[in-house]
Amino acid sequence: MAPQPEHTIDRTPEYEEFIAKLTAYHEKRGTMFDPEPKVGHTHVDLLKLFKVVNEHGGYDMVSDEKLAWRNMVNLLGLYSNNEASAAYTLKSIFYKNLAAYEITTIHNKEPPPPEILEHVSAKGGSLLTRTLENYGHRLGRPGGSLGADPSDRSGDDGTPVRERRPDETPTSGRASRGLREAPPQRVIFQPDTGPSRQTRHSSAQHAHANTGTPAGMHQPHAQSQHAHTPGQAHPQSMQTQQQMHQRGSSYMWNPPGSDNYSATVQGYEPRGPIAIPLRPVDTPGNNPVEFARRQRLLRLQAAGHGAPQGVNKAPPPPGIPGYEGPNIYVRCLGSLRSGIPAEEAFALNHLVKISYERGDKYKFDSFPGLAEGLTEKVLQVGSLFYDVEWTISYDPDSEGLDVGELEGVNGTADILDRIGRLRPKPAQDSIQSESLSDQLILITEAALTIRNMVTLPENAYCMAEYPPLRDLICIVLHLPNNESVVELKHCALDIAEQLTPYLVLDAEDPLYRTLLSQLDSTDRGTILTALRAIGRISIYTNEPNKLGNVPPEALQNVMNWLLLNDDELIDACLDFLYQYTAVVTNVETLLKAVIPENLVAHLVRLLSHGAKRVHKEQILEHEKKLPPTEEVVPVPHDLLGRLVALDEPERCYTWLRCFFEEDPDASITQIAIWQAYQSAFLQAVQQSNRSMLGAAEFIRNVTHVYHSAGAQIQREQTERGEVQKFIIKGIRARLRPVSPEGREYLRCQWKITQPGAPPNRRCGYLVANAETMYEHIITRHLGETRGEDGKYPNKEQEYSCRWAECRKYSKRTHMHLADLMSHIKGHIVAAQQKASSSSSAAANGGGDATPGATSSSSHKRQRRSYVVPAKTMTLTYEETLTTRDERNPNAAPQAAGIPLSAVLVLRNIARNVVKTESEEELLKKHEMGGEGGGWNERLFRPLLPRLYEIMTENKAFGSYIASLFQLIRDD
Repeated sequence: MAPQPEHTIDRTPEYEEFIAKLTAYHEKRGTMFDPEPKVGHTHVDLLKLFKVVNEHGGYDMVSDEKLAWRNMVNLLGLYSNNEASAAYTLKSIFYKNLAAYEITTIHNKEPPPPEILEHVSAKGGSLLTRTLENYGHRLGRPGGSLGADPSDRSGDDGTPVRERRPDETPTSGRASRGLREAPPQRVIFQPDTGPSRQTRHSSAQHAHANTGTPAGMHQPHAQSQHAHTPGQAHPQSMQTQQQMHQRGSSYMWNPPGSDNYSATVQGYEPRGPIAIPLRPVDTPGNNPVEFARRQRLLRLQAAGHGAPQGVNKAPPPPGIPGYEGPNIYVRCLGSLRSGIPAEEAFALNHLVKISYERGDKYKFDSFPGLAEGLTEKVLQVGSLFYDVEWTISYDPDSEGLDVGELEGVNGTADILDRIGRLRPKPAQDSIQSESLSDQLILITEAALTIRNMVTLPENAYCMAEYPPLRDLICIVLHLPNNESVVELKHCALDIAEQLTPYLVLDAEDPLYRTLLSQLDSTDRGTILTALRAIGRISIYTNEPNKLGNVPPEALQNVMNWLLLNDDELIDACLDFLYQYTAVVTNVETLLKAVIPENLVAHLVRLLSHGAKRVHKEQILEHEKKLPPTEEVVPVPHDLLGRLVALDEPERCYTWLRCFFEEDPDASITQIAIWQAYQSAFLQAVQQSNRSMLGAAEFIRNVTHVYHSAGAQIQREQTERGEVQKFIIKGIRARLRPVSPEGREYLRCQWKITQPGAPPNRRCGYLVANAETMYEHIITRHLGETRGEDGKYPNKEQEYSCRWAECRKYSKRTHMHLADLMSHIKGHIVAAQQKASSSSSAAANGGGDATPGATSSSSHKRQRRSYVVPAKTMTLTYEETLTTRDERNPNAAPQAAGIPLSAVLVLRNIARNVVKTESEEELLKKHEMGGEGGGWNERLFRPLLPRLYEIMTENKAFGSYIASLFQLIRDD
């Protein structure tokens, strides 16, 4: 079954007329109308939707059938990851736009008013019988959706709402489809500790409580009281329960005609009392210390001194009910800022887990001081390797004379100069003290926490506005090349990769220069992250990423990395080159830093990166089946002698196999096949004194050779009335006979020109092999005879080739006989190869089998001679990585991946290389007698054949290569 085509809007005249009618209808009705609603990202054709739904009986019938709207989604080709949501959306579209129109035009009835149709949800059905009397009371029903029907189906046509808790037991059908029922709460047995003898008051109370209340109803009520009131031993609860029992039967009183009341109202039970903790009010009498503290704070505020930090709100003393202390986030923040090693270890251990597991909720702006605390902790790494204590100063008037004092407001512009003046401490990377190792662990955990948190875009944007973090990245990346700080440096690079999209960095920015210096590394992870960070600078800003002052060594490294078999690294290098070549001055630097011819040649090779060669057979003409004929091919002379030598019925079997083949749709008259058999063997058999089969026995033998064939009587209407025709159904005469061994005979295609003969009449003589055909042509058609030596004389005269449609020697040409026969051998060999392929297929089909040996499996493999094969053409093309546009899923796939990045870099080079000073210098050399053409001529001319090949064989890159050619020609 062919896949359903994707849904599109066919803007035919019928569609435009239908939309116009719908628009006028909704304007008259006073309802909203959306001519092109959407299911997901796909616009819906309302005409197709209207036709499909009405073909299945209309809105009511489709809504009554379970999961029928899902079937509508599939029939319309609306693909979605959530079929239930798509089905309900499609139902709502029909309900809002087409339901009333269907009732008016298809059913010729008055539709319900908009108040109970378009203005309510699409849940339910029965629109043809919906009226204000039978539906209007549901509009204001509490706890339910507008227009909800309690008899709605459980398919896709219902609005997804929270299911109501059923009144049945948890094993009921509805409960099994919804949430699992909560198990009944157990009631702990409490023995009666009261006196065994009841007093008069308690007896009267109990009797009054049971009056009008059945015993079967009072027991569940008591259980519910135990279940909803956990503090059964509390005096207040016991008193409330006694008051309930004192009310007696009025508490569960059922009024007459209770069938008219809701089950919810009848079973309503008031909630039990909730214990509220009472907190004493601080007064001079019960808490003189707290009262004196508050009075002191009031006096300080009145004097204008303000309250000391941290004393505005003292934490309540332990033991107060309901107070559990600060949450883990606040505790970690306080521990981090405390400066106590044990507290810092506790905080950082939890912060790493929190930032990894709850990174989508943990934000810097929700916890003031968290960014500062983590940054200050990571800055402590400076004192481990240098004689410096990095601190952050937020004083704008600070002169910054101290090397370790970082400017926290605008960032430290000379941070790289300060780092260069530092003197490293003597240390061995292989041996570390316990304190140094512990400090490095805490510092790395702090950096890892920042790295985890900035993966959230909100945190990355927040930290991009925090200048000390940029200074921190520069400090960490300029640490000594020790193994102990490798993880810390990778964390810093990951942080930079997340921050650079929100930053605008010029060529002299310390962070930009630091990232460029990482391109000299030999660590693949460092190079890859640095390239990504540089290529993503200012993506989310309006400023361009100019990438100035890139060292020539870095450009040469990027070119060398393109040669590696590393897709991830190649992709990062191409992204960098795409940003870099977008600026004219950068292209000028690139021409001098690398060999541009080699770069362009490799970029052209990357256009076929990961390409697959696809071979597709395109059918030009479909295969044809030749009509059957009543004429049977005459028996060739060499085959006749072999058949006459056989006895009956073997002669009959062999003749049928050689001159007929199976065809379930063909037939031949019994008289025609019998006459063909008689004319072929009667005279020769009589001369050899052999016997022949009779007609009846001959007809029966046909079914022995071909099981699918059989004698039938066919009735036909003619001018003289109904005529009976005796036929053999299931066989047909071969176009060319085959030998008993299964080899197909060759037919002579030499054109015969005789007076009175039709034009283009061919010889048609049948021979068994190519040698016999050669002898036939040279003796019969050319009239040559062998000499005394048994060879044909090589005469030189005018000859012509009249084989089939040959045009090489169609006119008489002066040549030797040997030259002509060499040419004719080519025709004979081609005919023999064609016959060999047919005969080999026929042999697989059981050509040599004994009578009745033809099987169904061999019949499927057999190639029939009456079928003219289809004419096909093999198309070969390339396929590279493609992707679909999420905004337009119905559009053709677009180029993607490494080939797309390569062609974009080539276009940048072709566009900007003509604007450089090197272009002018090259043109001046041309005027002075040098090599002609500019840089585009020099770079792209040798690669034009390959570019044309890619443009013709890769459909996704046709437009990109064409635009590249336009840039080259404009030069």
